[in-house]
Amino acid sequence: MAGMFGFKIITQYEKGIVFRWGRALPGVREPGLIWLNPFTDRLRKVNMQIIVAAVPSQEAITRDNVTLRVDAVVYYRVVDALKAVINVQDYTFAVSQVAQTSLRSVIGQSDMDQLLSERDKINAHLKEVIDAPTEEPWGVRVERVEVKDVSLPESMKRSMSRQAEAERERRARIISADGEYQASKKLAQAAAVMAADPAALQLRLLQTVVEVAAEKNSTLVMPVPVELLRFFDRTALPEPARARPEPAADADDDETPGAVASVPLPEVPEVPAVPEVPALAVPASLTPGVSNAAHNGTKEPETEVTA
Repeated sequence: MAGMFGFKIITQYEKGIVFRWGRALPGVREPGLIWLNPFTDRLRKVNMQIIVAAVPSQEAITRDNVTLRVDAVVYYRVVDALKAVINVQDYTFAVSQVAQTSLRSVIGQSDMDQLLSERDKINAHLKEVIDAPTEEPWGVRVERVEVKDVSLPESMKRSMSRQAEAERERRARIISADGEYQASKKLAQAAAVMAADPAALQLRLLQTVVEVAAEKNSTLVMPVPVELLRFFDRTALPEPARARPEPAADADDDETPGAVASVPLPEVPEVPAVPEVPALAVPASLTPGVSNAAHNGTKEPETEVTA
């Protein structure tokens, strides 16, 4: 009935744009009851609430060549009803398409680690990219953008699991090595204290015996008392005193202290004499320097050769 007489109702979360003979009148109609000329005016209502739009999953390749599927959520609202009605045909569909293309662009400019760990930076960057072409020309302001899910391939999930396990193992080994190092330092200090006081070592031995006996699952046998070993250790002569040689009785008084005593040399047995070789008579013809003419009617002279 109200529409028949030109009365219109605009809800609190809406604003109205009036078209007269196809032309938009300046200004917007505020919420409440308004009257329009039913023959010349037409009213277009614009929702001013925040609209939540889900961005479909986008598959793209990151900067480090990893294929991912990412979906997001965009929160936006109309800040200028006149621009949202006149400048764009369907601002809801337009914002959805801009969000999809911007999401693919941001994925290509980011690394996989950034998408997984630096969500706040990715969300802020997405908001700036989507809000740039929508607020000024269309009158639509993007309030918030959230990356909802990042789907990784199965091979990448297994690789990341191995990496995380190796990192945990590395930390465990470093902590264990640090503990061993600190324990060795404390043991060295304890050894120095026990070496200075032998009674401390004996007390430590007795304490170890008590700790072993507390388990009640083993038998400890000590055949030799520790006090007896200490007695033998105190009564034993030092090694240099037992190995020291006695001085020679016939040493001269004028020898310098610390001189080494003379050691008698063993007697060398006598070598037996070689027996004499008898002289041999050698013919003169066999001796060098004698000619063969001596054999002509003459007696060969004999030469005595002695050995």
